[in-house]
Amino acid sequence: MGFGTELLFVMLLGFLILGPRKMHAMLGHVARAKADFDKATRSFKSQLTSALDVKPQLPKDARQTQDAQSAE
Repeated sequence: MGFGTELLFVMLLGFLILGPRKMHAMLGHVARAKADFDKATRSFKSQLTSALDVKPQLPKDARQTQDAQSAE
């Protein structure tokens, strides 16, 4: 039994237990939840990427101290 066969079995079982109207509503909820999860995942990935791409900057007074030490 492959993944497609198992999915078909679960869908048929849900259709028999819930009926066509509730099954349709349930699939709508699952689709919205998956879309929200994908949106949150993309947002997290973009925030993580932008945070890792930014070079850390020293505060202004620390840069002056560092520049003074390198000039000596």
